[in-house]
Amino acid sequence: MTDVEAVKNLVNRHQQLRREIAKRIVGQQDVVDQILLSVFSGGHSLLIGVPGLAKTLMVNTIAQALGLNFKRIQFTPDLMPSDILGSEILDENRQFKFIKGPVFGNIILADEINRTPPKTQAALLEAMQERAVTVAGQHYKLDLPYFVLATQNPIEQEGTYPLPEAQLDRFMFAIKLEYPTFEEEIEVVKSTTSDEVTEINSLFTAREIVDFQHLIRRIPVADNVVEYAVGLVGKTRPGGDRATPLVKEYVDWGAGPRASQNLILGAKANAAVHGKFSPDIEDVQAVAYGILRHRVLKNYKAEAEGISEEEIIKSLF
Repeated sequence: MTDVEAVKNLVNRHQQLRREIAKRIVGQQDVVDQILLSVFSGGHSLLIGVPGLAKTLMVNTIAQALGLNFKRIQFTPDLMPSDILGSEILDENRQFKFIKGPVFGNIILADEINRTPPKTQAALLEAMQERAVTVAGQHYKLDLPYFVLATQNPIEQEGTYPLPEAQLDRFMFAIKLEYPTFEEEIEVVKSTTSDEVTEINSLFTAREIVDFQHLIRRIPVADNVVEYAVGLVGKTRPGGDRATPLVKEYVDWGAGPRASQNLILGAKANAAVHGKFSPDIEDVQAVAYGILRHRVLKNYKAEAEGISEEEIIKSLF
């Protein structure tokens, strides 16, 4: 199959995937689209939303539809790194044997990741960046595709440990979930209070998803699109010569080079799922909010005046 045929195939498979997920998830189409973009780009996502917006159900449904191995870790203040990575035990032959933890899967749901101390949060860092973990001096490769989807509750800050910037930067997308509309909530209530069970079909294999990830990386990008993405990120840095007036006034720290890489990867994926063979500036703008939201650190003045990250990002276009 040529790359052109593969892109057309991806468009059809992506549409099937969206329809399959919509059997169980009402609305939230933008959220689902961004999660799928990060899956096909090989990135991780951070879901930010209040409890009860079906974050866990959404991840579980997407994992089923993708045909991937799904593991859930519920983060708590007493969770230890070995609870995530696994540990060595003595077996009946008095030999040390490694028991794999829940980090060994394809899609890992890190539920309420800000509920656990930095030591345990950091246990995920190597897995997210290197697709491997080191336990007791042994190096273990993780199965591909590997995708961490973390959730965070923005309203409850008692007893939480904010993610360090280095770890936030490892997430390709930060995706905000909003409350459903009136009509969507009626549909949710009707479907979840009946006795019907919706079956989700597995549409992909792990190998196919890895092949699509390689396909997206092979998509060519024009120099002017790369320059636009890098310029967009440069504008978020208050000390730089490209910074906009809004950034200089309201931003403490801007985005790093990883944001530029993710903008191009995200734009390639966005172009591919829409049947385009090369991304343009509109594709970069389409993914910019999710990619820059958690990388633009506002100052106290922005907080006091109610300036949102979205307003700052919009001013960059």
